[in-house]
Amino acid sequence: MTPTTTGTVTVRYYAAARAAAGIDDEPVALAAGSTLADLLAALRERHGAEFATVLSRCSYLLDEVAVHDHGVVLPDGATLDILPPFAGG
Repeated sequence: MTPTTTGTVTVRYYAAARAAAGIDDEPVALAAGSTLADLLAALRERHGAEFATVLSRCSYLLDEVAVHDHGVVLPDGATLDILPPFAGG
């Protein structure tokens, strides 16, 4: 992708993140070179304050691999799973 093109990332929500977003999953169009931080900022704006609070406690899987670096560039066609902490034992 060139800097003027966009790509799409599929975001899948689980548990409290799903409840706060009000949906199971959604495609999100992003500019080429967008990072996880860029995507999370867009999602906070899209889904509001309750979602932002839940998001602050979540972990993330990018194409089924745990990601902790919010500066990672998201490739076109990637899938991001948003996982809140789970209770239980």
